[in-house]
Amino acid sequence: MLKRILFLMPLLACMITLSAQEKVDQQMINKIREEALNKSKVMDIALHLTDLNGNRLANSPGYKRAATYAVDFLSSIGIDNAHQEAWGEFGKGWELEKAYFAMTAPYYKPILAYPKTWTAGTKGLKSADILVVDLKDSISLEAYKGKLKGKVLLPDMSYQYAHSFKADAVRYTDEDLQKMANAPATGGRQQRDTAQMRRMREQMQRMMAPQRFLTLLKNMAKDEGAIAVLSSSTRNHDGTIFAQGGGTYKATDPDNFLDLVLGVEDYNTLLRISKSGTAVKVDADVKTKFYKDDLNGYNVIAEIPGTDPALKDEVVMIGAHLDSWQTGTGATDNASGSSVMLEVMRILKALNIQPKRTIRIGLWSAEEQGLLGSRAYVAKTFGGNATNPKTPAHDKFSSYFNIDNGTGKVRGIYLQGNEACKDIFTAWLEPFKDLGATTVTISNTGGTDHQSFDGVGLPGFQFIQDEIEYDTRTHHSNMDVYDHLIENDLKQIAAVVCSFAYHAAQRSEKLPRKK
Repeated sequence: MLKRILFLMPLLACMITLSAQEKVDQQMINKIREEALNKSKVMDIALHLTDLNGNRLANSPGYKRAATYAVDFLSSIGIDNAHQEAWGEFGKGWELEKAYFAMTAPYYKPILAYPKTWTAGTKGLKSADILVVDLKDSISLEAYKGKLKGKVLLPDMSYQYAHSFKADAVRYTDEDLQKMANAPATGGRQQRDTAQMRRMREQMQRMMAPQRFLTLLKNMAKDEGAIAVLSSSTRNHDGTIFAQGGGTYKATDPDNFLDLVLGVEDYNTLLRISKSGTAVKVDADVKTKFYKDDLNGYNVIAEIPGTDPALKDEVVMIGAHLDSWQTGTGATDNASGSSVMLEVMRILKALNIQPKRTIRIGLWSAEEQGLLGSRAYVAKTFGGNATNPKTPAHDKFSSYFNIDNGTGKVRGIYLQGNEACKDIFTAWLEPFKDLGATTVTISNTGGTDHQSFDGVGLPGFQFIQDEIEYDTRTHHSNMDVYDHLIENDLKQIAAVVCSFAYHAAQRSEKLPRKK
């Protein structure tokens, strides 16, 4: 009898483990994969949000076109409640209507230059001398007072061109993913303040000093009637220019002084010629437009209502930010995420899925200015911080899944310290191992809209994605365009996200929350 019991114990333990595992609906996953991988509309959606739309700067005409398209698309697939939802005052819209910049002496050279956002234009074509400005200290800056009128200002900044010896596009290796999977829980403890970290801070402070004087220079330039100031960085090379914010945008804020961002090669060319003692002249013609008729920010919200009498008031959310910067068309940041989320809603409707819980999509505005759209939505809908008590919807909330790390396929998911979801997500990823999605890490990741949910105690998650060329080429740059999207990766993301949303909507309990 004892031998029989000892023989059966491992089998019994295995049965108990299997019964405790998270349920996975493989039949539905097969349907989702077929629709996502073989009947996809994600690239057509992305085309509408990029090439056919233009950039989607917050509160700009481009953003409003994209939000209107998203609502129309959701309505076209049978979602009746798709709408743009105001979340509060954002500020002025802004649009670039024209940008021309060239060196005209000592010889002609066309130069690619992008104005920073919310900056004024030149009010027509202006020919001007380049004036090199030393920003090392306030005394140096004082020497230029009364000399700035009609000039284009070139700060004497030393940008050393660095050759690229590594590939621009990369994917996570198995070793990278294993390190993420093995990462320890930090328990919220702060890192030790090492000597290396202190040296990095000191280096950053040295870099910030010229930036502080640059702000003072812009104020002087505006008062004295200069035309523009030129900017660059070591990242701006080989035709890629990273350019984003140029100043404040609230309704009562004055227009910001024109700041033109150049590639480091062109910036250094102008600087070398000028410092050789040769006069440099340029032509600049920049036209920008501000919009103040509607200062509110708008998110796109829609949902597929739940059908279970006991669970239909509980909510599973998916989302991405719809806004972008101005230099490209925001393809990888974040038309990729927005296109995937719209595609997920299409798949759910195409398969006629009747979820137990409500599945809601949020496409957020003004993420680039500090997660403003999602934070306002969460505060209004759920509450949950010291100054904003929880609403009844807070307790009814299950989970939020976000995409915002470029075009790279899903390789796993960040738990944001939520250990209780580890086994659940591991089971949900198992059917996608053949597509490269395997890793569950306890680690946090930041910088995007899942933080708005996580910050008030709601389960909010961002997926691990292959970086591809996000940091090296596309993030906030003129190269963030449709051609840099990877179709098969976006199809894979849609399949994984759709499966996660489906299983979160169907499981007997809401996803567990962090202790």
